[in-house]
Amino acid sequence: MDLFGDLPEPGSSAAGKEAQKGPLLFDDLPPASSADSAKGGSLLFDDLPPASSSDTGEVVSVEKTVKRCLLDTFKHTDEEFLKQASSQKPAWKDGSTATCVLAVDNILYIANLGDSRAILCRYNEESEKHTALSLSKEHNPTQYEERMRIQKAGGNVRDGRVLGVLEVSRSIGDGQYKRCGVISVPDIKRCQLTHNDRFILIACDGLFKVFTPEEAVNFVVSCLEDKNIQMREGKLEADARYEAACNRLANKAVQRGSADNVTVMVVRIEH
Repeated sequence: MDLFGDLPEPGSSAAGKEAQKGPLLFDDLPPASSADSAKGGSLLFDDLPPASSSDTGEVVSVEKTVKRCLLDTFKHTDEEFLKQASSQKPAWKDGSTATCVLAVDNILYIANLGDSRAILCRYNEESEKHTALSLSKEHNPTQYEERMRIQKAGGNVRDGRVLGVLEVSRSIGDGQYKRCGVISVPDIKRCQLTHNDRFILIACDGLFKVFTPEEAVNFVVSCLEDKNIQMREGKLEADARYEAACNRLANKAVQRGSADNVTVMVVRIEH
């Protein structure tokens, strides 16, 4: 069993710093911007089945346990941060998105809230190309179900944002928006790996505002195949290549004009 995630760099919001106590990818909420997140990538996941007293079998038992652990982790992290935030003078008003990927044998469980994303790189033998498969679901106030929940709670959506300000409809922290329907409940998905899967890309929206998932995946692939990457003493060649791919991708996003923070993690899949 392996758990993958990443954290913002030092100097980020209080929510992101507090969340470093948990194994998640937390992304500071971006400043107000009219830029839309880049879209693309086909979906590849199943919703985990709801817990039921009639569930039997080892697989279902594992999935129920995983789902409950992930839900409890997000809930606990949000509650603990909000307690600490409210005790500050002045109170913290920070918020953060969150993404994590749990690998159990050849099954991935992906928990996500907000607009950070997890992307799987899969090689297509017929086309001889690498494809980007979205493992997570983004949450923004313009989505029907999200907007209905916000409005039912007494909030509103203006200019695609909660109360015209918050860009996401689910987050850790953001206490002032919780009464307006913003929640910390993640979507949890499941994906079975194949022998053609190469790596998992986990990144915040600062990357996807200037890269489509396909562009990001192909950029990483080109870095991994670059023969000019210099090896560091004591570091495995594969590790050096993946580290270089992360650094290059993040730097390229900044060069393309991303005004948001850019957090990138690439997880190698070994067969």
